[in-house]
Amino acid sequence: MSHSRSFRSVAGVAAFLVAGELVIRFGLGDGVIFPAPSVILMEAVRLVVDGEFLLGALTTLTNWALGLLVAVAVAVPAGVLLGALAPLERAARPVLEFLRPIPSVAVIPLAILLIPVDGLMKVGVIVYASVWPILFNTLYGMHDVDPLAKDSLRSFGFGPVAVLGRVSLPSAAPFVATGVRIASGVALIIAVSAELFAGGTAGLGVFAIQAGSANRTDLVMAATLWAGMFGLVANASLRAAERRLFGWHLARTGAAQT
Repeated sequence: MSHSRSFRSVAGVAAFLVAGELVIRFGLGDGVIFPAPSVILMEAVRLVVDGEFLLGALTTLTNWALGLLVAVAVAVPAGVLLGALAPLERAARPVLEFLRPIPSVAVIPLAILLIPVDGLMKVGVIVYASVWPILFNTLYGMHDVDPLAKDSLRSFGFGPVAVLGRVSLPSAAPFVATGVRIASGVALIIAVSAELFAGGTAGLGVFAIQAGSANRTDLVMAATLWAGMFGLVANASLRAAERRLFGWHLARTGAAQT
């Protein structure tokens, strides 16, 4: 089943690329504004040895990783604390529900004004955007803990800290992992968006802006292709780790759904 799905996905992508190539080759589209897929792929391969692009990619991925790590360090303890203390969660809910719907991209102009250091500003925006999926998935995980398991441990004389460490955290861990995987994609989008808004000396967004200013649409799309590839690799890696570490949870939820 999985092999069939993968084959259909690859076939769909290949058909799309072939159709795009034929449209440009037969003069049905503007090859300058919309380069042929073969041109974009050739430029993407060439960028592998382009020092300016590599520096930009490294800068973006560094900001992405730092922002995601800080978000995990902030959101997981906050989610555990709120999930363990119901009165605290009820008090914090209005603030969380007010801040969560604010588009992270809309925060970038404000962050530019408030944080003068370019790298720190971009990491700060990434943290803001990445915190929400991790925080709320941690909360969901804490709420999903089996109350019977907690009561059983308490009946044997274990205190709140032991119950948290032995039952609540292991049960919530798969939800946290899912939140981190979702946040990784959000973080990459915001990392590039912050560079597009704020500019800077290096970054995938900065590279795309400079290529666009030179009317190099092929380079813009090649850089965009690489950004998408980075996102796919990150998501696939985290999903593989999730399956390896929490296969029992996936099997349980899959059985529940069927």
